[in-house]
Amino acid sequence: MDKFDELFDLQNALNKRIGVDTDNMSDEEKTKWVLNYTRAMQQEMSELIDSVPWKWWAKYQEFDEQNAKVEVVDLFHFVISLAQVLGMTPEDVHAAYTKKNKVNHDRQESGYVAKDEDDSRHI
Repeated sequence: MDKFDELFDLQNALNKRIGVDTDNMSDEEKTKWVLNYTRAMQQEMSELIDSVPWKWWAKYQEFDEQNAKVEVVDLFHFVISLAQVLGMTPEDVHAAYTKKNKVNHDRQESGYVAKDEDDSRHI
């Protein structure tokens, strides 16, 4: 088992302990949990933003790198949960990531002068 597989297993166990079984969800349950997890990720992003001194008018702020790292880990919890709701395995995420990464490199090679969603439809 690699580290990515382990993260998925750990998150699955935590979700089940909390009372969320991402296996065999109905479309209605999937919709509910996609919304729940994306909202949770938005909140974690806000907490990550609060780790950096973004208030240009406030001089008291400092960069809290340790908290920023914790918020990134919190995001991973929800991203993995979201992948599980969508029925994605670690292998599925890896395959989609590598395909999308190639698309992103191809876009940079071409200058990415026009938006073309068709270049990602194969993922």
